[in-house]
Amino acid sequence: MENRWSLTWLLAPWFSPAAVAIEAYSLHWYRLDADSPTATRDLKHPTVTDAPVEPVRLEPSSERRRPRVSDGRLSTAGLTRAVFAAIAMMWLAAPAGAQVAQVAPKTLVAVFAHGDDEGAAAPILARYAREGVQVHLIIATDGAQGGAHTSISRGPELARIRGEEARCAADALGIHAPILLGFPDAQLGTYMEEPARLFRLTAQVQAELQRIRPDALITWGPDGATGHPDHRLVSSIVTQLVRAGAPGVPERLFYVSIPVEGMRAMNPTRGAPAFLVPLAKYFSVRVAFTPADAEAARRSMSCHRTQYSDEVVQQISELQRRVLNGALSFVPLFATDAGTDLFK
Repeated sequence: MENRWSLTWLLAPWFSPAAVAIEAYSLHWYRLDADSPTATRDLKHPTVTDAPVEPVRLEPSSERRRPRVSDGRLSTAGLTRAVFAAIAMMWLAAPAGAQVAQVAPKTLVAVFAHGDDEGAAAPILARYAREGVQVHLIIATDGAQGGAHTSISRGPELARIRGEEARCAADALGIHAPILLGFPDAQLGTYMEEPARLFRLTAQVQAELQRIRPDALITWGPDGATGHPDHRLVSSIVTQLVRAGAPGVPERLFYVSIPVEGMRAMNPTRGAPAFLVPLAKYFSVRVAFTPADAEAARRSMSCHRTQYSDEVVQQISELQRRVLNGALSFVPLFATDAGTDLFK
């Protein structure tokens, strides 16, 4: 019997866990008293004794004793142990990946054109990161042409600084380091300069999404929030990939916008262009965030020192607290019922 036990456990990885557990139980059930003179002889599994088997005497029902495990008969406790053993063996023998998959966190990816664009969804990015969601940020351009609040000349040096700012902002939000694709800022749509540019950008965005395999996506709406051509093109590319069913790209795509008050606060002299903010009826998903998430968003925005002065950062933070009232609304690509979670 000892050899059978050894063989059973050595072969366990190659057999059904349930079968192994039942086999283990059968060894205990039928041959617990194998060395006793009353043990039932098993021709397929001989015991260590050759003692003769005494015939079983059938007693009247009134005189029958309650069966015991030791006399080779079924017991409820023994069967319960067998069932639990089978479940345990099935769990232990399951592939590691299958066990991890049951507790794998959700993944959210925000795709934007510039290093400061994530500010529009920053409180929500911070919230999901705080809750354990794997949050990634893809930035399409190098940001070399945008420096409204810096003396650094436009070009490679500004692009380098903006990359550092993006990493600072991601760290403040508690999300993964940004993925910087490095396409020329303010030139995504210059078809005559490089006809293949948008195709290359599309391929790179798709490759990153296929690698990350997110459960949900955030980007600008077709309006680009501020109307910026780079914003519009990035939105169009992400939408294209979702509608085409590109590998690794989920259907759960949500557009984020900037309230008119926000555009006025960021650009007091420019104002808000017409027809950029969708009608309220399209904002069917409203996701809540906490004051701590709003504070993380403020710290994130303050990282973009080439884009915003301290005064503007403070104005935007106060505006978010007053206008958003603890929740940010999104427009889903596909019509859906009102919701409060990007993953449901």
